[in-house]
Amino acid sequence: MTVHAHPDDESSKGAAAMARYVAEGVDVLVATCTGGERGSVLNPKMDRPEVLENIAEIRRKEMDLAREILGVKQAWLGFVDSGLPEGDPLPPLPDGCFGLVDPVEGALPLIKLIREFKPHVMTTYDENGGYPHPDHIMCHKISVVAFEAAGDPEKYPELGEPWQPLKLYYNSGWTRARMLALHEGMLAAGLESPYTEWLERQRDREDRGDKITTRVECGEYFEVRDNALRAHATQVDPDGFWFHVPLELQQKVWPTEDFELARSLVDSPLPESDLFAGIRESVEAC
Repeated sequence: MTVHAHPDDESSKGAAAMARYVAEGVDVLVATCTGGERGSVLNPKMDRPEVLENIAEIRRKEMDLAREILGVKQAWLGFVDSGLPEGDPLPPLPDGCFGLVDPVEGALPLIKLIREFKPHVMTTYDENGGYPHPDHIMCHKISVVAFEAAGDPEKYPELGEPWQPLKLYYNSGWTRARMLALHEGMLAAGLESPYTEWLERQRDREDRGDKITTRVECGEYFEVRDNALRAHATQVDPDGFWFHVPLELQQKVWPTEDFELARSLVDSPLPESDLFAGIRESVEAC
């Protein structure tokens, strides 16, 4: 089970790994916390009044298409997008939005979903949300609460029979090492790198590259990932930044998607190359 804040997040974070596991016969469920109702239209080709007026419905349809491309199941947790606060000082979050929910209350629909779907592995964001969007941070909070509570028979019996996932991972996102490797790969190939300014901006920011525990080989599924990302047409410009690096170069330079193991109830030596390390053996033994 992968837990994400908005539709499109599942296609930009761990999507190729999901596609690999689907191809191997793993049942994968995406839990989407909000409908992306307050998201901006980030693709200039879609920035039209009729799109803005129907953004919630359009983003649901985009999620439907991305789900089909990835081959996953998907469920909405039903929270309302907070939007990304901008300005100095930052404005307050809107009443009733996901970023303002109590994490324990917010975890309840996720606990119910865990008990219904019975995942062995969960992925979500780190405590900073991957980046400081209030919905990403709250996604982390409810995921941790749900992971800890779902297997406890004394908690929320009305939400179903207890089920304890065995491992919880954080998506690692864009580490400086990954960005630098792709940047240097582009330059070595005689191509203009899209990461020059980004690397400069990231110079003094926290980097969690040293926290990576698990690198999943999934380069052959990068095209599936990109097609799923393009399905979110309001959020992603098909001619934009995300697609400037040729797939062949990505597959050569950085063919993995990377994760941080945050909780584990099984033994699996680190580093890992499989989210199910330690689980496959225990399941097969049963």
